[in-house]
Amino acid sequence: MQSRREFLAAAGGVSLGFVGVSKLIAGRAVARKSSSPYGPLSPDPKGLLDLPAGFTYTALSRVGQTMDDGLRVPGKADGMAAFDAGNGLTVLVRNHEVSTADPLNGAFGPSNALLDHVDRDDIYDAGADGEPSYGGTTTLVYNTKTGKLERQYLSLAGTIRNCAGGPTPWGSWLTCEEDVTTKGAQGRAKDHGYVFEVPATVEGGLAKPKPITGMGRFNHEAVAIDPRTGVVYLTEDRGDGLLYRYVPNTREKMHDGGRLEALAIKDRPSFDSRNWRQTTVEICDELDAEWIALEDIDAPADDLRQRGFDGGATRFARGEGIFWGNEGVYVVCTSGGPARKGQVWKLSPATEGDKADRIKLFVESHDGDVLDMPDNATVAPNGDLFLCEDGSGEQFVVGVTPEGELFKFARNAANTSEFAGACFSPDGSTMFVNVQHTGETIAITGPWRNA
Repeated sequence: MQSRREFLAAAGGVSLGFVGVSKLIAGRAVARKSSSPYGPLSPDPKGLLDLPAGFTYTALSRVGQTMDDGLRVPGKADGMAAFDAGNGLTVLVRNHEVSTADPLNGAFGPSNALLDHVDRDDIYDAGADGEPSYGGTTTLVYNTKTGKLERQYLSLAGTIRNCAGGPTPWGSWLTCEEDVTTKGAQGRAKDHGYVFEVPATVEGGLAKPKPITGMGRFNHEAVAIDPRTGVVYLTEDRGDGLLYRYVPNTREKMHDGGRLEALAIKDRPSFDSRNWRQTTVEICDELDAEWIALEDIDAPADDLRQRGFDGGATRFARGEGIFWGNEGVYVVCTSGGPARKGQVWKLSPATEGDKADRIKLFVESHDGDVLDMPDNATVAPNGDLFLCEDGSGEQFVVGVTPEGELFKFARNAANTSEFAGACFSPDGSTMFVNVQHTGETIAITGPWRNA
């Protein structure tokens, strides 16, 4: 018998289990069934990725392959961004969510046999006992004109659980450690829980592993930058996490210091936005936001979020994906809502003449068959939001129109691994996405709809 999720995938639509912003009845938001603008999903004869008719994919990179620098492609590919290198070349900087004690998913091969390929000074944490941290980033150079991967190499080494991050307007990748291990624990020689900047370059080589301490030490997930102001917005993957912003002293120079603040709902101190035990915010509610200054942002106790909440900041349910698009910041809360199946907020920073930043609950899933714990996010050139599921069972890349209508765009036909790292080439021709657990990076092309 066809499962309900299979039916929805085939229909490319949504059900009343999703509460979106597409239709209002008697003042309450309800969902409207919507067919996919790309049509239903077609079964993949290779059993890897189901896509709508007219779309094709290429698997570019797999865990364990030998890269151009002689190292191995690490496992657990996660967040990713694409940059224009000219002449049809796209530079992809890709995170690897590899833990401390996971050498098999690292870049240095069995028994760290390839470790001597790397200068130890270029490894952030080479370990108190000589065993490095295995997280970091790799960089891929892909030609959208020929559909060929031209090179790939290790671009940051010695960090832990690089989960997501975000692109900068000046052509670099901010990669985040979803880890708060302190020096001396688990054989580590340095503290973790930071953001690092990685240039997006064709040439190759490791970035200097310098943490941006002004962005705080916590369970970082992702970042998004307002290109108009240079302000950086940051999520925290905790069930009681906060939404942060970093106001740099010098635009484009993150190491010059700045202010780290947490979002608070105006006149609602210590507000709980998760809608877990009771509904505190409805779909379409737009709330005035303000920002609370944070102190002792490098504390070893990993209590920044509790101190911020006690000081009036708003609590969010596992802030993960965050992305600038459609003149605002989309913030994905993976376990938000009464079903704990996910929320998407949209933060609209104040522009000239506005009195305050405003934040709106844009999406809330009440049914995992419709949207199952979204994680990474990106905005397509046409304005559609794409969400990577990280739930249970079958996993999809789910599209959301600017009006709040959901549709299934891609299905993992091979296994139940989460999708991660969805992003678009600068020329708009190609979506890139990772299948994390099997360590594959995929390029998808086809008839993308216009704005």
